[in-house]
Amino acid sequence: MNQSTNVVIKRLGLVEYTPTWRNMQSFTDRRDQQTMDEIWFLQHPPVYTLGLNGSPEHLLAPADIPVIDIDRGGQVTYHGPGQLVVYPLINLRNQQLGVRELVSALEQSVIDLVADYGIEAKPRADAPGVYVAGRKLASLGLRIRRGCSYHGLAFNIDMDLEPFSRINPCGFEDLEVTQLKDLGGPGDLEQVARELEPYLLKHLKYTA
Repeated sequence: MNQSTNVVIKRLGLVEYTPTWRNMQSFTDRRDQQTMDEIWFLQHPPVYTLGLNGSPEHLLAPADIPVIDIDRGGQVTYHGPGQLVVYPLINLRNQQLGVRELVSALEQSVIDLVADYGIEAKPRADAPGVYVAGRKLASLGLRIRRGCSYHGLAFNIDMDLEPFSRINPCGFEDLEVTQLKDLGGPGDLEQVARELEPYLLKHLKYTA
């Protein structure tokens, strides 16, 4: 666990989805104006998550991978080992961030990082996330409760991409996904998390 002036960084390793989700909810419900924000870096075992407005029709063939209905926005996505998941547990009022600013900050952090690896990535106005040549590299899904955020960013690093073929990722038919290692970037999650952290702290307004 690392601590900046007003944010705690936690590296949780490979953790089950449901208890981690419940922990985010519990943290958000019990926090007050003096509670320090936290950013969690982690991975999940294979799981599909379906957002509040998600349509089951986008689950094409989940087979043996569990499907969990959750309380973020967005449609269906996949989490699995080799994907870096970042959960920003932020008091948006204290950080003077709007929801759109939070989304942009998470996207821009990934865009800035992969630029260091010589990869040009972009956001998309009609679908939150980060894209390289039209293929999705990172997904976003957030929940705001009591003025605070949870859920967050899923950044494909070095994983089995096959489970994405069993869904319409984020509700889009024929949307291709990609991952950092296949684009020539590093495949080490710990390295990527370490190098992503300063960009997150900058864009989320924890550092000047």
